[in-house]
Amino acid sequence: MAQILIVEDEQRIAAFIAKGLRAEGHQPTTVHDGPGGLDEAMSGRFDLMVLDIGLPGMDGFEVLDQLRSQGSRMPVIILTARDSVTDTVAALDSGADDYMAKPFRFAELMARIRLRLRSLAPPDAAPSGDDLVVGGLRLDRRTRRVSGPQGEHELSAREFALAEIFLLNPGQVLTREQLLDLVWGYDFDPGSNVVDVYVGYLRRKLGGSAISTVRGVGYRLNP
Repeated sequence: MAQILIVEDEQRIAAFIAKGLRAEGHQPTTVHDGPGGLDEAMSGRFDLMVLDIGLPGMDGFEVLDQLRSQGSRMPVIILTARDSVTDTVAALDSGADDYMAKPFRFAELMARIRLRLRSLAPPDAAPSGDDLVVGGLRLDRRTRRVSGPQGEHELSAREFALAEIFLLNPGQVLTREQLLDLVWGYDFDPGSNVVDVYVGYLRRKLGGSAISTVRGVGYRLNP
């Protein structure tokens, strides 16, 4: 479990990221302004920071500049509505480790977070946490392959993100709205049936009884 700092002034987006991180087993902390974000970042409590640029009190570039000037090497992923090449270069030149433009998909953000957290491990450390195992199912997070009663299958990016959420929450009922948020992003059409379609795809690869439908609510992975 990693301690992750989210510095984002849009509370809806901050809450969306925090919810997804908790579902992945991490411990998020949210701050909604630049000075508060810098204070938390300098506390030494966090393994990684997701940092917005357009913050009140102090923008993200200044937060990052002060953080690096004081010697912190904590990984920082910039998350912002600014998507010009100039802003991207400025963020990376200021010491950011990665950069994502809004709107974004949580699955992609989570992949980038995992990559940065993995880089913190000692070179000779065992690659722990790359496999998720529930009952007879095994999900390899490095190769994006799942194995179980139906054999071994490669998953698409969305199938993988959905399977990962289910295996991280076995036996828990997950609503369609939660799955939309976590896999397709906070701005996705809530009336879409895309969750049902992809659950159907997963059932073919995991086995028809692996995921139960909870009528009127959502779905549950059977442990």
